[in-house]
Amino acid sequence: MRVRTQIARRAFSAVRATQSEAIEFPAAASVAELAAEFKNQDPRSTSKWQPEPLSDEHLQRNAELVEKLRGQVILAPLTRGNNLPFRRLCADFGAEVTTSEMAFARQLVRKKDRKEITRLRRAENEKIYGVQIATNVIDEGVKAGLMAAEAGADWVDLNCGCPIYEATRRGLGSALLRKPEKLARLVGGIASQLPIPLTVKIRTGQSEGSINVAKVVELLSRSGAAAVTVHGRTALQRYKKPADWSLIEAAARESGIPLIGNGDILTHYEAYRRLNDHGCLAVMVGRGALIKPWIFQEAKERRELNLSATDRIEIYRRLTAYMKEYFGDDDMGRRKAFYFLPWHLGFFCRSRPLPEEAFGTLSLQQPLISTRWESVASPELGETVDSLPILERLLRCESDNAHQEMSAVLWEAGSDAEAVVALEKLATENVVRWEEEVRASGDRDGGDGRDDCRESEG
Repeated sequence: MRVRTQIARRAFSAVRATQSEAIEFPAAASVAELAAEFKNQDPRSTSKWQPEPLSDEHLQRNAELVEKLRGQVILAPLTRGNNLPFRRLCADFGAEVTTSEMAFARQLVRKKDRKEITRLRRAENEKIYGVQIATNVIDEGVKAGLMAAEAGADWVDLNCGCPIYEATRRGLGSALLRKPEKLARLVGGIASQLPIPLTVKIRTGQSEGSINVAKVVELLSRSGAAAVTVHGRTALQRYKKPADWSLIEAAARESGIPLIGNGDILTHYEAYRRLNDHGCLAVMVGRGALIKPWIFQEAKERRELNLSATDRIEIYRRLTAYMKEYFGDDDMGRRKAFYFLPWHLGFFCRSRPLPEEAFGTLSLQQPLISTRWESVASPELGETVDSLPILERLLRCESDNAHQEMSAVLWEAGSDAEAVVALEKLATENVVRWEEEVRASGDRDGGDGRDDCRESEG
């Protein structure tokens, strides 16, 4: 029988909120109680692999991290998306727990790759920061984890679900799910030698015919990991189908380790529902944060912010300013920043009002992030294309050409007001043509998101 423990029931208890506007979480068990209960987990299993006993210090660290993560909406590790300026922006809007872009441990440890090392850097306003690594070798994982700890990370996350070929061809990412016991030994070997906790991020399996999330989570519950994040899709599904939260819930309620649910969260009411109804310690957002970096504040306050076009331009200029600080305010800095800025605008353009009274029922039928919008206007809100202000149409335009031109305006503008004027002029002269180009290409984004968005495992 699958192990059930008191710690599982406490760590995964559905988070209840009061009727007030802000979410308030119940008093948690003390760190000492959590550590004691982690240690008392039943070691019996049908698995041949048996873990080494965990030290009191190890258990204490794990319990402390669990308390920090409890009830949080966590920024997922996002390849390309989780550059430091973007994480800094999310932290401005209430993201208390953030994670880095995935770093390849081998390049960190053996090659001292400068690009990989920059992924360890932490923004000053990141309160609780984790570094995600990809490895299938214990020694490399330990050394990379030590580098993350020295760089100021609060914990290390092991990527065990990235479906992209660049990772799986090396036996990394979701390839690790093929051999759960080997994965458990890897996790145990790394976790036991780090001075900070180790978490693991997985998918539900390789394919719909080989879903093994229950077995993987059960083994990881005894490996020394502090928590497991489950993205509710298989590796082969990528973003093609909605995340299966029934599998996430089953894993959360049946396993002996705190579990974080991940997949298809775009609004504060979806985040609240997933936290409350699925037995998770916390939830993680990826594409939802790329579309709305302010989703963290919305989740905390349980309300939509209803940002105007001018409000959003100020936010996009703030991100641009952070990129100038990070990459440099010169030609080279601009070239580096423009690898990211137009790409971010390609997600920002999907932001639109989604009030619960208009979209709450639809969100129960399908994830709003997977909804295919046929127009920049929302008929559910009585909008038509012609009724939208020209600046709003520009901000919702999905044209790559528009995003390049908008990036140039944001980079050159000396103030928010100057940016608004320049963008209105840009919209007046070009938005109708850009909208026609998008319609003609048939390239409006559907339910699977932009393929370049590789939440480092989902």
